[in-house]
Amino acid sequence: MDILLDASAMLALVFKEPGADLVVEALRSGASMSSVNAAEVAARLHEEGWEESEVALVFDELGVRVLPFAVDVALLSGRYRVATRSLGLGLGDRACLATARIQGCPLLTADHAWAELDLEGVEVRCFR
Repeated sequence: MDILLDASAMLALVFKEPGADLVVEALRSGASMSSVNAAEVAARLHEEGWEESEVALVFDELGVRVLPFAVDVALLSGRYRVATRSLGLGLGDRACLATARIQGCPLLTADHAWAELDLEGVEVRCFR
């Protein structure tokens, strides 16, 4: 796996926002995402009025591999709460950071606040 996508990356692609081209490149290289972030994407699309079949089609057509939120990722994301509290990062954000660390790959996000983080073994790449 080359890169991990957070929810903002997938949503940028779906809504054709700035940086979507970089997300396409990442997907062509075999990008993945955490199941927690996939849930965030699904929630946003449902809020926008998308049907369940349309949401599922997004993941199928883009070919993004969704990684499970396993115990090791859950525990690490919990540990990251202290380090990320001042930036206001939530569970989905921490799940992405922990997944990237455990998978040993950089993550792609639109959230510039993440660039301020100094988490060992986590490389953050902002696309906007």
